[in-house]
Amino acid sequence: VTAEQAKAIVWPADYLRRHGFVADDLRQTMGRFAGLRVLVIGDLILDEYIACAPLGISREDSTVVVTPLESRMFVGGAGIVAAHARGLGADVAFLTVVGEDDRARHASEILASYGVETLCFGDTTRPTTLKQRFRDDRKVLLRVTHLRQHPVSDALADRMAAAVTQRMPATDLLLFADFNYGCLPQHLVDACIASARRHGVMMAADSQASSQVSDISRFKGMDLITPTEHEARLAVGVAEGDLPALAARLQAAADARTLAITLGAAGMVLRDAATGETDALPAFNPAPVDVAGAGDSFFCVTAMALRTGADLWRSAWLGSLAASCQVARLGNVPLSLDDLHAALGAG
Repeated sequence: VTAEQAKAIVWPADYLRRHGFVADDLRQTMGRFAGLRVLVIGDLILDEYIACAPLGISREDSTVVVTPLESRMFVGGAGIVAAHARGLGADVAFLTVVGEDDRARHASEILASYGVETLCFGDTTRPTTLKQRFRDDRKVLLRVTHLRQHPVSDALADRMAAAVTQRMPATDLLLFADFNYGCLPQHLVDACIASARRHGVMMAADSQASSQVSDISRFKGMDLITPTEHEARLAVGVAEGDLPALAARLQAAADARTLAITLGAAGMVLRDAATGETDALPAFNPAPVDVAGAGDSFFCVTAMALRTGADLWRSAWLGSLAASCQVARLGNVPLSLDDLHAALGAG
């Protein structure tokens, strides 16, 4: 982030006092990111941002007419989770499913430039997922998604499970980045969890429900889960009720050690199962430029901090700092330690 972007970040000093830590403690945690061995598995997405100029209103049907000016391509989905981890100093392997197309080759080239070891499993029944955002200077005008959402075949899932099992002895942290586009059928998830448990590997999961349906509780026994409020309510079938009760119910259903229910501009609710303690953490950036990718950056950094030995309160604070950096700029760009240090100094 630039110095100007960092100025928009305001973090809550009362939360630090409440949990008994200071900024230097967080710098020490970030210093332990280097060399973490992170394995990410989940759906790869290409994000295309198409800048448009308005031409006016159509005389035929009163719709807005625009012309595209510029296109920028970013790696999203589980790919940006892997790229964030690598940008923060971890050694990263990323397993995913792609179509046999130019999009897959382009995404692989981008990930290679970030230093992410990527193992792509080709699937002739689907294209590599592409999300297009048509924007003017202020907002997204239209979203178009090119995808298939059916589960991968049993044979392909078995190949992926074997690859995960092979890498588990050299893994410190397993991240499930589930966008519910078919990459993570339940028997593959169960096989990965079983392998991680055999090797004592910490696990975290995020399962997104935007235009699709998700169930974060199917990732049993995670050290961290990070659903939105909508995703949490989907998982336990509760449409109403206070957030601390929702957090407790979801934590029990998923058997999760720690949990963060993210609330967008309202911040998040945190819960630690060991103590039963619940707390709220407000958002750090009240003027976001682009909210896409905020949850992915929070998920990645919070999980990495937990793996270094930080408690939930410090870990979520660092994750929130990462999200505030991510939303300060346009598009999914991998975070760096310099970004976090700049934001920490500005706050």
